[in-house]
Order: sequence, then structure tokens, then C-alpha cells
Amino acid sequence: MDIIKSIEHEQLKNKIPELKVGNTVRVHVRIKEGNKERIQVFEGIIIKVQGGGVNQTFTVRKISYGVGVEKTFLVHSPLVEKVELVRVGKARRAKLFYLRDRVGKAAKTKEQVGARIEDREIVVKEDLTEEPAVEEAPEEAPAIETENVEVQETVDTVKEEPVEVVKDEAEKADKEEDKKAE
Repeated sequence: MDIIKSIEHEQLKNKIPELKVGNTVRVHVRIKEGNKERIQVFEGIIIKVQGGGVNQTFTVRKISYGVGVEKTFLVHSPLVEKVELVRVGKARRAKLFYLRDRVGKAAKTKEQVGARIEDREIVVKEDLTEEPAVEEAPEEAPAIETENVEVQETVDTVKEEPVEVVKDEAEKADKEEDKKAE
């Protein structure tokens, strides 16, 4: 495996949420302030999902006190604790930049009729539990002398040789080995 891909594979999360454009989500983000750490929730509509692998990002937009706020999150970032699905939205485009021009209720997406709110997760890599490898010394098979040697007839598709030639060559090789052993 390529060195870069192996390093990136280590950084991937095992399971990531299924992110679709138009859905309203709650993103739980870990924030460090000095030596304290807390989790802040950012709720809004996903307006775009882009990239792939370690660099996959999604942008969430919300309106806070009359001002539009967009935040882009890395899907595989350790700072993103979890992503909760609040509403399943209906979107016919991959990027919902037209929501930037809208205010109030018009800045929302229509809710998909009959959609279940399920936090589905996509398994990126399997959880591999490493078992301790027990290394055993390979056992040598005892030398057994066999008197009845069975020779199977083989047919070569490119060049067909008679079986007698193969048997003669095998017998010559056996005789030479016996002479060397003595």
C-alpha cells in the first residue's frame, strides 16, 4: 500500500454519519478554551458536501440573530464528536448556495414527506481486533520412504509427451539421487 494512503487510513474514523445536502443537522464540536474543553452544538442545514477520504468536508449554514453563519467541518476530524440528524430535507441540487440569498422561512428546505429520522452511519473501515499472534516453530515432516510411487498421466496442451518419457526421466533422477546418497 502507498505510504500516504496508509497514513490517511489510520486517520479515518471507523463510522461516519450519512450526510445529505438539505438535511438539518446538529453537529457536536469539541472546543478548547485555554486548558478547558467543552462541547458546543451547531445546528443548521447542510448546504454542501465535498471531497473524499480524509479531506471530506460538509458545510452547515444557520441564521443567528439575523446574520447567516456557515461553518465547514471535516468529517473525519477528531474535534467533531457526533452529527445528529434533526430533519430530512428535500434537495434537488448538490450545493444549496441559493439559501444564502433567502431570509426567514424561505431559507429552509422542504421536509421530505414520510422520511424517518434515523442516524445512519457508513462503515469506512472495519474494527479489526488484533489477536496475539502465536508463533510456532514449523514442524519438519519425517522422512518416509515410499516404495509404491504413483505417477499420474498429464497432458500438456502445448506439447504432448508420451508418459514413458516422463517415467524414464523420473527413474533416472531417482537413480542419481541414490548414487549420491551412497
